Amino acid sequence: MSPAGSGVGTSIGVLGSTWRATVDRGGAIAVEGGPGDAAFAWWVVAEDRMHDPQREPTVRQRRVDGTPVVETRVRVPGGDVVHRTYASAAAGGLTVIDIDNESAAAVAVVFSHSPTFAPRPPTEVAPAARSADGVLLPAGAVSFPIAHRSSLRIAIAHRGGAVSAAPRPLPAGVPDAAAVVRGWLRQTEQASRLVLPDGGAANGDLVERVTAARCAVLLGDHTGADDPVAALLALGENVRMGADPDPLVPAAVTAAERIASAARRCGLDWDGGVALAAAESMLVAARDLRAAGDLAAIRARLGGDGAPIPATAPTGVRLIPWVEQRIAQPVSAQRCVLLPEGFPTDWLGANWEAHHLPAGPQSHVSVAVRWHGERPAVLWEVVGAPIALHGGRAAQQWSSTDARGEALWPQP
Repeated sequence: MSPAGSGVGTSIGVLGSTWRATVDRGGAIAVEGGPGDAAFAWWVVAEDRMHDPQREPTVRQRRVDGTPVVETRVRVPGGDVVHRTYASAAAGGLTVIDIDNESAAAVAVVFSHSPTFAPRPPTEVAPAARSADGVLLPAGAVSFPIAHRSSLRIAIAHRGGAVSAAPRPLPAGVPDAAAVVRGWLRQTEQASRLVLPDGGAANGDLVERVTAARCAVLLGDHTGADDPVAALLALGENVRMGADPDPLVPAAVTAAERIASAARRCGLDWDGGVALAAAESMLVAARDLRAAGDLAAIRARLGGDGAPIPATAPTGVRLIPWVEQRIAQPVSAQRCVLLPEGFPTDWLGANWEAHHLPAGPQSHVSVAVRWHGERPAVLWEVVGAPIALHGGRAAQQWSSTDARGEALWPQP
């Protein structure tokens, strides 16, 4: 969990809708395209004083399991007040804010605007009370009391936003944060499902970072036109997560042509090779096998398959193949290397599994590791076109053409 006060914020939104908002590092919500002073901010009035999440050193924030469900914690006497924000398609589109008072005393939560929906009417903050503990509250601020160990849920309509009149009762069918997290995970895990150890101090929680990268792709929050590699990787991830490849193929071909043109002059980097492989898989998914074969020939001429994987984790959508290819790296249409760089130090002795990783343009592999003392037992299953699996640095003498099996590898 990171401290507040850094970064530009986290995008939230609903799939199938163009509505987007940004949750900043203190939990304030700004709607894209809205007026700059209209962020939906919040404060906590505890028994000691008013706490401003934008300035409190005790504020911590995280994306829940890497999804666009943003949890912001403010420390008050006796515990935390927890603010969770997410978007829902319910009632035509809502931003939902759940407040949990985990402290031992009652608090009041102040919002900069009256919400569209709330379970009870708020109290308007009187002008004389708008300045306290160095915090200047805006006109129109409202307050909700929350007893200790109790919760509050409010919502803002995506069309119409916050209102100054009394909020309406919450509509039926508004999901809780846990249900929204599950929905995002179901969507992202269509591409691959990872159950991995922590990546250590340098890389953090790799599974959450991959989920966050995929959610950014789904929300369109990634580098695009000026970065053909990122654009092509994002298109490939969309298809892996269930999108129809046919309408995405023209953009993928354009990006692939730009990458190939640059590679003829400067060579093909690792990420460029991965992006072209993603384009080939998209063409296979679109049943355009002739175009896929042409792209495979271009990739073969340019090289790049099996290129060394960078030691440092990249950011954005490039992180996804970086994590997956440390486990399974396709080096041709018929050959895939497991753990090409060996076992990461932070993974030694830890059981883990990874499902549905790309192993070729028409193949996927699932891999699991279970430790028997100091030796790893590697389990695998290949689906799609048959391929040969080879061991990387962890087991350079091992290989198999079996579709599934288990092997005891040497001690790392």
